[in-house]
Amino acid sequence: MPVNNLQLATDLSLSRIIHGLWRLGDWNLGKKDLVAFLEEIMEMGITSFDHADIYGDYSCEKIFGDALRLQPSLRKDMQIITKCGIKLRSDKYPERKLQIYDYSYQHILQSVEQSLQNLGIDTIDLLLLHRPAPFFDPEEVTRAFDQLYQAGKVRYFGVSNFTPGQFEMLQKHWHQKLLTNQIEISPGCLEHFENGNLNFCLKEQIKPMSWSPLSGGELFHPTTTKGIRILKVLEKITEGIGAKSIDQVVYAWIVKHPSQIMPIVGSGKIDRIQTALDGLELELSIQQWYEIYNASTGVELP
Repeated sequence: MPVNNLQLATDLSLSRIIHGLWRLGDWNLGKKDLVAFLEEIMEMGITSFDHADIYGDYSCEKIFGDALRLQPSLRKDMQIITKCGIKLRSDKYPERKLQIYDYSYQHILQSVEQSLQNLGIDTIDLLLLHRPAPFFDPEEVTRAFDQLYQAGKVRYFGVSNFTPGQFEMLQKHWHQKLLTNQIEISPGCLEHFENGNLNFCLKEQIKPMSWSPLSGGELFHPTTTKGIRILKVLEKITEGIGAKSIDQVVYAWIVKHPSQIMPIVGSGKIDRIQTALDGLELELSIQQWYEIYNASTGVELP
């Protein structure tokens, strides 16, 4: 089933469902199996892949890159997204005594060079800053952006987990449009409805990405009163409209929003990925959309 791509720039579009590689190392796929898996989901219409340098304790980009090295023809039809900025405590970096965020010119350049090497590619399509930092110099960050852009190593830039003010602050210093903000959006997390981020995206015509659209599985096995409320409503709507599963309804709820949210599906199972694609075809009424929203807040709108 083809997926309608979303145009983020004149020469960059992303698939409406983005495949996330955070847990790639847990899927236990050999190189050939991963190639076959990538071929299958790309045939389904998912061509955009979300990485970060730190995923899998700095291992997931290399696993993905090894598959690309085995089948390099896949690269021309995919869009590769990755992130930088978090320095984890890790056995690979024994000198680090605590986790920090580093947006120095040198670290951004080094991180991108390492990602390019791990992925086995020449250019990253979209580089995101992983989290906002209390120590952040936008002039230094955009100097690194300019170096990477001029060298042809990164085509476009964006952010992740930024507030509207943090986004505006960086945008003021960068001559290109920042293309996206990757934020947590799910029925269980309404933070970015409430803090103005989605309104900001609409105002600036920024298409956001949604990480953890299923609340890390909490929607299926709730442990809180809020989670139980949401599950009951999802089950009612799923049955009422003849949907296949509650996660199909969740994806339909996310993509219905006019900001054109792109959910990130971080699964190594084809059937779970197909469910997300099926959600694109499911139409919720505005009342059903608000039933889910109200289940999360616990109150009706005033």
